[in-house]
Amino acid sequence: MLEVNGITKSYGKLMAVSGVSFRADYGETIGLLGPNGAGKTTTVSIIAGLLSPDSGEVLIEGKQVKRDTDPVKLKIGLVPQEMALYDQLTARDNLTFFAALYSLAGAKVKRAIADALTLVGLSDRAGDKVGTFSGGMKRRLNLAAALLHDPQILLLDEPTVGVDPQSRNAIFENLETLKKRGKTLIYTTHYMEEAERLCDRIVIIDHGKLIANDTLQGLHKLLPVTNVIAVELDHADGFKPEPMLALPEVKSAELDQGTLRVGVHDLSRGAPGVLRWLAENGHSYNHVSSEQPNLETVFLTLTGRSLRDSR
Repeated sequence: MLEVNGITKSYGKLMAVSGVSFRADYGETIGLLGPNGAGKTTTVSIIAGLLSPDSGEVLIEGKQVKRDTDPVKLKIGLVPQEMALYDQLTARDNLTFFAALYSLAGAKVKRAIADALTLVGLSDRAGDKVGTFSGGMKRRLNLAAALLHDPQILLLDEPTVGVDPQSRNAIFENLETLKKRGKTLIYTTHYMEEAERLCDRIVIIDHGKLIANDTLQGLHKLLPVTNVIAVELDHADGFKPEPMLALPEVKSAELDQGTLRVGVHDLSRGAPGVLRWLAENGHSYNHVSSEQPNLETVFLTLTGRSLRDSR
């Protein structure tokens, strides 16, 4: 559905985006992650046709986006981080205004507005002024405005910033419904748990360059440790974890308040050796569990800085 091929954009000496490429298929959600200043916003702006790349191209169903009035851009819906709403207008009037920008008229407008309000759960507030809405309701109406022309590609720039957990879950349900309808979603967020829940693949950009493009499972394989075995020891006093590093599958070993944490790459091969070593060396234990590093661990390993680090 969407192909981003080697796009580059610079501002004077600053290279904002350098050779970024990825693709998104029908019914697929792509998470676009990166620290502040990494090039995410520039990338989204180029996909939306708001900026022209210095080189490279964006293809929608094989057709290049070339100019502001290119009809292929009607396949794109943009949900900006900043609210694009008028507080003194009702929800219905806001959507009527945005529908006019898409040249929708007559019965088609009424149907599109009704469908969008139903999807985001705001039909009963259609006649209320937006200024009376909570932050979460405004976010949902912001999403509705981007859906009026029934776009195939939805670009979502941090759509849950500043909303309560209930509204966030409502937005998640909206997006999951759209995905089931075959929509292609490009999702930027600072919340790792959102990307883990919603996204089929993760694209990570840092310093304007693409540094990872894979499923969450695939990203885990880039780590030296893909599983952690947590063992609660019966007697941890004097225990030295360092000798365990000699075991073939063990990549790390540390003791923290009576719990031994052993990092391994292959859980099925590493766990038996770890437990056997403990038994052979007289270390009894009362509980064993395994954990996988989360997306934040992957991100920090690949970029060396937090998602909100703008340096």
